[in-house]
Amino acid sequence: MFGWLVTRMLPIVPMGIVRAVASRYVAGEDLDSAREVVRRLAAEGYHATIDILGENAADDAHADETVQGYRQVLEMIDREHLPSNISVKPSHLGIRLHEERAERRLWDLVDDVSARGNFLRIDMEDSSLTDATLRLYRRARERSPQVGTVIQAYLRRTVEDARALAAEGANLRLCKGIYRESPSIAWQKRDDIRKSYLETARILLSAPGTYVAFATHDRVLLEQVPNIAAEMSVPPDRFEFQALLGVPVEDVLKPLVERGFKVRWYVPFGVEWYPYSVRRLKENPKMATYIVRHWFAR
Repeated sequence: MFGWLVTRMLPIVPMGIVRAVASRYVAGEDLDSAREVVRRLAAEGYHATIDILGENAADDAHADETVQGYRQVLEMIDREHLPSNISVKPSHLGIRLHEERAERRLWDLVDDVSARGNFLRIDMEDSSLTDATLRLYRRARERSPQVGTVIQAYLRRTVEDARALAAEGANLRLCKGIYRESPSIAWQKRDDIRKSYLETARILLSAPGTYVAFATHDRVLLEQVPNIAAEMSVPPDRFEFQALLGVPVEDVLKPLVERGFKVRWYVPFGVEWYPYSVRRLKENPKMATYIVRHWFAR
């Protein structure tokens, strides 16, 4: 309860204090900072996916800048030979402004990724963009196999989406989902979301042509998914595990690496760090309490 109250105080907390506490969730404001984090993770046996923070491009110029930023990321990954790919939000490419122009920007990145032998993940945002994102993904897959997208277990539609996408041999990240959605379209209880996650996992693993990135910090799911894969005789080259930078689950993920599974950390960076950090802190009220302690200590 105290952590929940703290999250309501975030708007009045000085930004410098939020930055100090939230820095564990964000690699930094520039590409050099992201590079150093990915290098450190690689030395520990992990992979990464780099994300430029931001969403809902204000105009076409902003969306075009995002594309140029990702081109720089891809060039850096290539030059440094880092075990990393990229993750892109459709709204950051301007899909809310004009879907066709956002699509053309995505094609620029997909072509770059394909030429470099890398991979691009199309992030999933709130439910207002679910259909548009899946539409964008399916068109992108016609252009290149080096692209995937995301489905969210808390949406009631996800099990059916998974069946359709599995039949297409999709490359998917499966996460729980973080956006606030109506109970009419999204499960609200933890047990219901877990049930949906595991049912979706079975559907995707049962289709030989799929590749699945299990993105979760839920220790119950991190324990059960490998067991399901073993039960279904799914080889470890058909799936991986993913986690957000800064979320304290390394004690579970490191043993997975030692068992031969691929584990990838989501590494965000950029000047638009504040909204992302506040969202992470609201999801983790315990971390938010550190802000108050730090604030009063000062």
